[in-house]
Amino acid sequence: MMDFDLNAAQRAIAADPFSRLLGTQVTAAQPGQVELSLEVRPTFLHRAGTVHEGLLSSLADTALACAGGSVLGPQVVTASMHISYVEPAEGTWVAAQAQVIRAGRRTALCRCSVVVVKQGTRVLCATAQGTIVAVGNASRTTFLDK
Repeated sequence: MMDFDLNAAQRAIAADPFSRLLGTQVTAAQPGQVELSLEVRPTFLHRAGTVHEGLLSSLADTALACAGGSVLGPQVVTASMHISYVEPAEGTWVAAQAQVIRAGRRTALCRCSVVVVKQGTRVLCATAQGTIVAVGNASRTTFLDK
C-alpha cells in the first residue's frame, strides 16, 4: 500500500481542474478510503430543486478513483462505474464515501455511498461501484501525487 493520507488526497483534488470547479473538498482519507464533499449550489439543481444526477455521478466517480488510487498509485483511470440513484438529493451538502473492496496489482474494485445532508441529517441518495485501473504511461491521467 502506498503512503496516502488526508494531505495527499487534498493535493490530488486541488490538482484536478474539474474538482476545483465543483468546489470538491476532502473530508477524510486513509489508504483504501476517502470521503469527498461539496456544497450544493443553485447551478447544481434540476428545475424541481433536487441535485442533478450528473453531479452525484461525478462526485462518486472522483471518490472511487481517489480511493482506488490510494492503493494502486498516482496514475489511475476509471474503467467502469455503475451508479444507482436511491432517493432524490435535496439538501445543502453532498458527500461521497468510497472504499476499496479488493485490490490487485493493477486494478481495484471500489464502492461508494453518496449522501446528501439535509437539516443536519445524512440521507443516502445513491450507491456506486467502480473498477479503477492503474495506467503505466506517464502521459495518461495522473490523479494522485506521490
